[in-house]
Amino acid sequence: MENELILRLAVFITLFVLFALIESYWPRRTRVHSRLSRWPTNWALTAINTLTLRALAFGLPLLAVGAAIDASQAGLGLFNQLNWPAWIEITICILMLDFFIWGQHLITHKVPLLWRLHRVHHADVDMDVTTAIRFHPVEIALSMILKIGLVYLIGPAAWAVIIFEVLLNGTALFNHANINIPKRIDTVLRKFIVTPDMHRIHHSKNRLEHDTNYGFALSIWDRIFGTYKDLPIDGHKEMDLGLQWKESRPTRLRWNLWLPFGDK
Repeated sequence: MENELILRLAVFITLFVLFALIESYWPRRTRVHSRLSRWPTNWALTAINTLTLRALAFGLPLLAVGAAIDASQAGLGLFNQLNWPAWIEITICILMLDFFIWGQHLITHKVPLLWRLHRVHHADVDMDVTTAIRFHPVEIALSMILKIGLVYLIGPAAWAVIIFEVLLNGTALFNHANINIPKRIDTVLRKFIVTPDMHRIHHSKNRLEHDTNYGFALSIWDRIFGTYKDLPIDGHKEMDLGLQWKESRPTRLRWNLWLPFGDK
């Protein structure tokens, strides 16, 4: 849709700068590595992922929003067979897409091949707003292909997909940020959305902890399916983040790109 990319980019940049500033002044945890050592790699992965999706668009000309438009024109998908009010359709579509992302995230932890890809995200020894954009390009490509298939299946309006993508990106930046949110506020927020304290547990080195709290936007799915964890065993300031690699390798771009295929 016209101006879709501009809208999404504007929201992304605004929220990224906002959360980066907040975590600079009110951090939840002390950094292990400096921003200068980590951010270039995390941003480089994002640049490669963007190029990967652009390349994917040549083979699959319709990415998520385009697939929604094409499904509408062809009358494909559940909601293209219904004549429900727009606000009901958008609400249900957002819930369905968010549940799909939750389920996909859980599966990446359970299937060994997918976990090898997803480890790049978890290998970050620190956790801040750039961790939200730290993914291996193969995982990003597979995720987009699955999302396109889902869009054709449920037939959401294009605006529903755009709203969901903005919501997903915004909440991911928020819940990965190293922000010290007062406990009373966090308790209220996490009844609806995933907060930094809630998602940080998912990045624990402890397998029993990083196999919980799979949500990216809405927090309800973990509560419904019994994967919700309230507090880390060692507390938020003392808990050990990342995986088994505790040196500088996770800050290197080449190492992250090769991780799914090499280091065990």
